[in-house]
Amino acid sequence: MKTSHKITYSILMLLKKWMSAMSIKTRYRFASRLGSLSYHYIPKRKGQVVKNLNRAFPDWTDLKVENYVKRIYLFFTHNMVQFFAFPKSWEGIQIEVSGKELLDNIMGQKKGCVMISAHFGVWELFVKWMGEHYKGFAGVVHRQKNRGANRFFFEQRELTGARHIFRKESLETMYDILTDNGILALVSDQDAKRKGVFVDFFGTPASTPKGAALFHQKSGAPMVFGICIQTGFQTYRVEFMPVIPKSNSLQDITQAYTTIIEKMVRQYPEQYFWFHRRWKTRKD
Repeated sequence: MKTSHKITYSILMLLKKWMSAMSIKTRYRFASRLGSLSYHYIPKRKGQVVKNLNRAFPDWTDLKVENYVKRIYLFFTHNMVQFFAFPKSWEGIQIEVSGKELLDNIMGQKKGCVMISAHFGVWELFVKWMGEHYKGFAGVVHRQKNRGANRFFFEQRELTGARHIFRKESLETMYDILTDNGILALVSDQDAKRKGVFVDFFGTPASTPKGAALFHQKSGAPMVFGICIQTGFQTYRVEFMPVIPKSNSLQDITQAYTTIIEKMVRQYPEQYFWFHRRWKTRKD
């Protein structure tokens, strides 16, 4: 590991120790100030958030868009601070669960499960809950270029025993998860460039990852959509929903889970990661 990467890891560990020492309310106040500073003085991605919100909700006023941008900054800054403070930040949280019987019934079929999620809600807390309740859970993630940062995020995410597979690992490793009746989780809501499938998202064609659909087609493993929503201060809801496409085509499967994502985002706009260029690739 490069010296600069070792330094990165050391800094992140110091931040973890510092944030873990804070009380619940102090962490929230710190996140609020940090979110406000980011909103006012680091506007690199703010324009993209505004552009995305205007496209998704064309009937919103400029004032409403601006209010939601502030809420989005606070939401994700607080989530980041909570993640750095894992496992200390788990203390005092309450998690209700909806749809667990759906997932349990699928796991009882012994075919594995393709779990689809999104950059929505508190996904790091979702990984924590899944790791604690399902030993065969494995999430597919991107490898960080900075090896120090990569090590830190990897260690934080595996505190609960959840397994992570890097996106460029062999497909055989991922199929083995399903063969062993495990849960293979994929985040399927970012722009997939020309490799993706164009489906409707807020009324506009969006290039969408088709990996989940392919795993379902080739393995026969049932699909489930899973997320963790913040419902209040220190209260959350883990929710599972069936993915029911009109047909077994890549197009219809991908549209089915994208429609679920849109439905959830419409209910909780401030909990979606609007910072990425979701409609970057245009359909010819």
